[in-house]
Amino acid sequence: MTEQRIAKQTDANRPDITIVGLGPGGLSGVPLGTYRLLKESKRTWLRTGVHPAAEELKAGGVGFATFDELYERAEAFEEVYAGIARQICAEARQGELIYGVPGHPLVAERSVQEILNLAQELGLQVAIVPAMSFLDVLLPVLNIDPVQGFCLLDGLTLDEQPVVTSLPTVITQVYSQVVASEVKLRLMECYPDEHMITVVRAAGVPGEERREQQPLFELDRLPWVDHLTSVFVPPLASGDWAAENCEYALDSLVNVMAHLRSEGGCPWDREQTHESLKKYMIEETYEVLDAIDSGNVYKICEELGDLLLQIVFHAQIARENAYFDINDVIMEITEKMIRRHPHVFGTAEVSGSADVVVNWERIKAGEKVAKGEAGESVLDGIPLGLPALMRAEKLQSKAAKVGFDWPDYRGAWEKVLEEVQEVKEVLHQAKQALQEDKLVHLKEELGDLLFAIVNVARFFKIDAEEALVVTNNKFMRRFAYIEQQITSRGRSLKETTLEELDKIWEESKIME
Repeated sequence: MTEQRIAKQTDANRPDITIVGLGPGGLSGVPLGTYRLLKESKRTWLRTGVHPAAEELKAGGVGFATFDELYERAEAFEEVYAGIARQICAEARQGELIYGVPGHPLVAERSVQEILNLAQELGLQVAIVPAMSFLDVLLPVLNIDPVQGFCLLDGLTLDEQPVVTSLPTVITQVYSQVVASEVKLRLMECYPDEHMITVVRAAGVPGEERREQQPLFELDRLPWVDHLTSVFVPPLASGDWAAENCEYALDSLVNVMAHLRSEGGCPWDREQTHESLKKYMIEETYEVLDAIDSGNVYKICEELGDLLLQIVFHAQIARENAYFDINDVIMEITEKMIRRHPHVFGTAEVSGSADVVVNWERIKAGEKVAKGEAGESVLDGIPLGLPALMRAEKLQSKAAKVGFDWPDYRGAWEKVLEEVQEVKEVLHQAKQALQEDKLVHLKEELGDLLFAIVNVARFFKIDAEEALVVTNNKFMRRFAYIEQQITSRGRSLKETTLEELDKIWEESKIME
């Protein structure tokens, strides 16, 4: 809040609008100076008359108007706050006035923020007269020391705010059972259904304060929830796996993506579909692999973020179509990891990583049967979009699990030599003439040779894709050396003979 937006109340600079706090309950929480201002004011508006202090002011002869009728007419709270700001500022142009709100004007008061913003645009002076906030009476009731850290959230806009499960959380403006239901559903995305919460009504109001502890899933079953109700949510216990279901950073990214896809967001982001984003998912995956190969941990962090963005992007598109959202994605994989690690989260025992793999495949097969997705072939389930070398390795591995494999690498190597000979024969048949049918045959035989080489790599647990990446990078380094040497001699590659280039290539190998 800047000094320009809140003017001090002096004779030389009288405010157009004085915003006063009415405290959390009756007039006992209203400062004497505020009470005098209200008694002397000829033009007073209260955000609502449904408040203990408002009722006592009325009984004491203090006149005021309220915006309760606006609450009944408007379809959303945003409309109410914007309407209040417009009317208060319009009235302030006709003369000084007082606007009163429950609690402290700057604690969980959206209407005050709307007035401050609009008043600054219109050049109106605003003074803030503080009061006790609902937190001043709520925190002692809950025995919370704010110095230890806590999170304050607005129950009316909970979907727009990050939920930090590691901190004590207070949710205000839980006006009704309908709002309580929406708050419950949002919190159940982040906390266990049975997580114990405390619901407090009219904190600090003698004779009206009510406090009840109950499981989260029963929040909207309390008939006495009203405009004086707040909810306290204790932090999740350290080490609780559910605490990882709703992290601040991920919520922030999800909210950013939702905004980008909204009506007032980015045109390009709004146009994207699952299909249009496929190429970006592939590109970001390979950029992660490049970062890993580089060994630069900061680059790995950056590229993993780019890849995560693609996941959040797809989840947001699905959310807009009411299919699923990011929480469903996280819950699905979390449940899968727990289900497929019975030796960690259950009673199963394993003797080593080989047993883990066996259990994993067995559980995975059972899942497919349960979903009706079990294929007729053992080779079903291998994505068609995988790079060819990776797909070849997976096909071979699946076939090997049912016994279709060489006893050892020697059989696989003999197959490579056999395929090399077949390639030679096709080349001999083609001779110098590049007949189309011979080229098709050559393509097929070269494919067979590559497939056989992948099989040899598999026997030695070498990833053929990674092996080729290493060779590609090596070629780039050595070719860069050739370019450097030719340039230093004042020549170009086209002016250099193949024999010279080959000689420099051999030098590069020695240099390495």
